[in-house]
Amino acid sequence: MSAHAVWELRQYTLRPGQRDRLVELFEREFVEPQEALGIGLPGQFRDLDDPDRFVWLRSFADMESRAAALAGFYDGPVWRAHREAANATMLDSDDVLLLRPGKPFALDGLARPAAGERAPTGVLSATICPLPPGEAATLARRFDDEVRPVLERLGAPVLAQFLTEPARNTYPRLPVREGESVFVWFSAFADAAAQARHQEAAAAAPAVIDWSRHLDAMPQILRLAPTPRSLLRGAPSPATSKEPA
Repeated sequence: MSAHAVWELRQYTLRPGQRDRLVELFEREFVEPQEALGIGLPGQFRDLDDPDRFVWLRSFADMESRAAALAGFYDGPVWRAHREAANATMLDSDDVLLLRPGKPFALDGLARPAAGERAPTGVLSATICPLPPGEAATLARRFDDEVRPVLERLGAPVLAQFLTEPARNTYPRLPVREGESVFVWFSAFADAAAQARHQEAAAAAPAVIDWSRHLDAMPQILRLAPTPRSLLRGAPSPATSKEPA
């Protein structure tokens, strides 16, 4: 999965009160059948700022295998058996960014929790930055050179970075956001308070302020709580992390 070249960041708007129902159905029925088709499912999340938003990541080896794998899943028996129950929870599932990794997640060695295991603690943030046309490569380099070192000095390693995948959507049955250029990065925190402290400090850092001036609009920051079977987790709490041997 770490070598996958195509990623989706999917934000679903759900009917009021239906998120827990969708999470339970998704993690019981939809994880392993997608993985069996070569699809990566690194993370599923509850949006801490919207009780009716479910956010998840999905990845593929390339655009051609994406088309084949999605056809295999959505035309297959698992989706056919459960699509009515899943769709009944949703108001909108078309907020999808098609991305390619600049710095991929380090996922090797991570084990997916089994159903019924203790829910994870911690928070991830996804920062979605709209870019001016033609500036993606330049701003990505400046982020690496000037912004990422500041964020990491402030205590939040950048787990992954992505840019818009410009290729044509190879599975048009599922729409994606087209005509946009974005830069996205992810970080992990022990809890929501740690994320808030870091966000405040980063917003005041001169390098971050200067870089942000070149964006097309203010970033969208998602505060994400991992669901029980998400591979991606928040950072461990300092109180519970082990001392190095």
